[in-house]
Amino acid sequence: QVQLVESGGGSVQAGGSLRLSCAASLRNIFTSYCMAWFRQAPGKEREGVARLSTGGRLPTYIDSVQGRFVISRGNGESTLFLQMNSLKPDDSAIYYCVAAPAYGAGLCPRLSEEEWKHWGQGTQVTVSS
Repeated sequence: QVQLVESGGGSVQAGGSLRLSCAASLRNIFTSYCMAWFRQAPGKEREGVARLSTGGRLPTYIDSVQGRFVISRGNGESTLFLQMNSLKPDDSAIYYCVAAPAYGAGLCPRLSEEEWKHWGQGTQVTVSS
């Protein structure tokens, strides 16, 4: 079982920035796992925000965060980041770090929650107007 621990959430005013971190218990996780960030706002369904392929390659984003958020891996073996800039009140949510083994040929699951096997406990992000 892969353990994922998020940190870096908090409260910020609109237009501000936050950087989320995720520490994975599996060494060299990016060798064979895809990783992503999901979020869930009160009263809304959980949605995938950004995904990183094996090797920390091929970042993908949903339209609402494209150009504002950056997903990346740390220089260490098993750390994932989400740099969030120009934050909006609509970005307020619990953010989850997730991981799943890559499919054949290094393909990653879609940003659908049922396709991701390992979940962190989440970290709260609150953006005030």
